[in-house]
Amino acid sequence: MTILTETQTVILSTGAQRPATIAMPLPKGLHGAAARMAVGRMIERGLLEEVDANVSKGEPLWRETGDGRGTTLKVTCAGLAAIGIVPEMLTQADLPDRTDTNPVRPAVRAGTKQAQLIALLEAPEGATIEAIIAATGWKAHSVRGFMSGTLGKKLGLTVTSAKEEGRARTYRISQETA
Repeated sequence: MTILTETQTVILSTGAQRPATIAMPLPKGLHGAAARMAVGRMIERGLLEEVDANVSKGEPLWRETGDGRGTTLKVTCAGLAAIGIVPEMLTQADLPDRTDTNPVRPAVRAGTKQAQLIALLEAPEGATIEAIIAATGWKAHSVRGFMSGTLGKKLGLTVTSAKEEGRARTYRISQETA
């Protein structure tokens, strides 16, 4: 398991949300020698890579190369995996076979909202939207999107729902995929 500093987590999380996973600009207050040290370590660990900057598209520069061009920083697949994101470049063939008796699921970092939500849904009683909202602070549409997109499509988990008498609709991760 990759252990990240708070700064590294912020750089990777922010970069993962940007088009083409560009990690620039770096967080406010991170510049000079501290920025060079943090980025250098992340490049050594394979979390970031230096790529040619496309200035015509407005990509921010990490450094100038001296020949009138420059480089920018991009979050790698390893960097995405370190923060619990399954890279979109994976094809269905790269994902575990769902008929396998012991499917492998990407590691989920402990203490994250993703881990909280999975724990709630794996509980025998399942969880209601209201309970999930209380635990994560998300809106209902975000919870449903997360269950469908991240849990269903990216992690390959089957989330079921049932309306139980005397209780709101309850969601669970199907034990076949858990």
